[in-house]
Amino acid sequence: MLKRLLIGVSCFFVGLLPGLTRLGSGFAAESPESLQAGAYAQDITPRKFPISVNGNMSDMQATGAHDPLHARCLVLKNSETSLAIVVCDSCAIPRELMERAKAAAAERTGIPKTNILISATHSHSCPTLTAVFQSEPNREYVDFLVEQIATGIERANNQAEPARVGWGSVQQKALLFNRRWRVATEENVENPFGAKADRIITNPGFNNPKVSESINLIDPELSFLSVQSRDGRPIALFANYSLHYIGGVPGPVVSADYFGEFSQRISQHLNASQSQPPFVGAMSNGTSGDVNNVDFQQKTAPRREPFEQIIYAAELLAQDVSKACEKIRYHDTLPIKVREEDILLDVRKPTADELAAADAKLAGAEIPLKGLPLVYARETKLLGEYPTSVKAKVQAIRIGSLGIAGTPCETFTETGLDIKNHSPFKSTFTISLANGYNGYLPPPEQMSKGGYETWRARSSYLASDSEPKVREAIKRLLLEVSQ
Repeated sequence: MLKRLLIGVSCFFVGLLPGLTRLGSGFAAESPESLQAGAYAQDITPRKFPISVNGNMSDMQATGAHDPLHARCLVLKNSETSLAIVVCDSCAIPRELMERAKAAAAERTGIPKTNILISATHSHSCPTLTAVFQSEPNREYVDFLVEQIATGIERANNQAEPARVGWGSVQQKALLFNRRWRVATEENVENPFGAKADRIITNPGFNNPKVSESINLIDPELSFLSVQSRDGRPIALFANYSLHYIGGVPGPVVSADYFGEFSQRISQHLNASQSQPPFVGAMSNGTSGDVNNVDFQQKTAPRREPFEQIIYAAELLAQDVSKACEKIRYHDTLPIKVREEDILLDVRKPTADELAAADAKLAGAEIPLKGLPLVYARETKLLGEYPTSVKAKVQAIRIGSLGIAGTPCETFTETGLDIKNHSPFKSTFTISLANGYNGYLPPPEQMSKGGYETWRARSSYLASDSEPKVREAIKRLLLEVSQ
C-alpha cells in the first residue's frame, strides 16, 4: 500500500515538471504570464547596386554600403499573448510592404498580425521604399525586404527562451534641437507654391537674419526595454529617442546612420558581443518630426569628418543606456496586451486651380527637376491622384507597466510629450514611422504656421485635423491595454 502511494506521488510530481521552472535551488510553478523572448538581427543590406536612396529632393544612387542594414526583431510572449517588434534600417516603409511581411510572419510563427509592430528608423541613407519627391523604390528590393522581415521575426521566435525584461530611461538633451524657427519680421516667408504664408523656416541655416528663435521644444528622454535570459544573459535592448537622424554619411552609400551605430555600441557596453544566440541592439525613432541634430544658434557650422557626429552620438547614447541598465528591475512574469486600430484621415487635395498652376510650371521642365517650385509642382500633380481620405494604423502595447505606442507618421515632439503626460503607464514611449507611412503629422497650430513639414507633398498630405485624431486614438488604446 505504501509503495503504491509513493509511486502515485512520484508520478504526480513528474507530471508537473513541464510547468515548473528552476528558481535558485528549488522549483516554482510557471505562471501564465511567465515570459519568453527571442531576438534576431536580419540583414537587409541590398544585394545589388546601384540603388535609389530617398530622403532628399533629388534622387541619389548608392553604389555600395558603408555599414550593414538590419531588420532588428524582438519576439516577446507568455502563454496568453505573443508580440513582435521590428526596427528596420529604412527611411520610410509603406503600409503595403509591412502588411505583406506581417502576414508571412504570422503564418510562420502564429503571432497575430495585429500583434506585430514594424517601424523604420528614418535614416536618410537607406534604400527607397516609399516613392517621395524624385526617388522611386526598386521592386526587387521591396520583395526582398518583405521576405527578410518575415524571416527575421521567424528566427527570433524560434530562439524564444525563458526570459526577463526591464525598462527605464535617462535624459539626454545635448543632441536635440528643434529645427523650426520663428520668422523675425512681420512679413511672411514665401513657400514653394509662391504664396507668402509661412511664419516658420525649417532648418534656417547658420546666422540667418530672417529668423528670431527656435520653437525650442524637444523630448530628451532616452527610453529602453532590456531583455535577458533568466540567468542574466543579454538577449536584446530596444531603445527609443526623439532624434530625426544625423547624416554626414560619406559618399553615395547606404548606411544605418546613428541607429545602426548605437546598436553595435550598446552590445559592447553591455558586454554582450559574444553572447549566443547573438545579442540584438536597436534604436527606434521617437517623436522627432520637428527635431534634428544641428544647433543653428551657432554662428557657423562645426567642421566634422564624415560619420564623426554619428559615432559621437551613438557612443554617448550607448553609455547613457548601459549605465541606466544597472539600476533597473527585471521581471520574468508580466501581462502583455496589444491593440491596434485603423483611423480615417482626410487628405489635403489640391484644387483645380492649383493643379493647373502646377501644369504650367512643369511645362517644358527637364528631368531631374531643379528647385523647390518645380519639385512641389510635381508633388501637387501626384497628390491630385490621391483618394480624399486614407487609413492610418495606430497601435498600443502593454508590457507590464510599460506602454509603447506606434504611429505611422513623422510625429512632432508636442504630440509625443502629450501622449506621455496622459498615459496610464508609469513609463511610455512612442515609435514613429510604425506600421506604415503617412508623412508628417504637424499639430494644427504648427500646420497654420507653415514651414517645410507642412508643405503639401507625398511626404506631408494629411489634413490639419489629423494630429488630434491620431493623438486621441493612441491615448484611448493605451488606456484599453492598461485595464
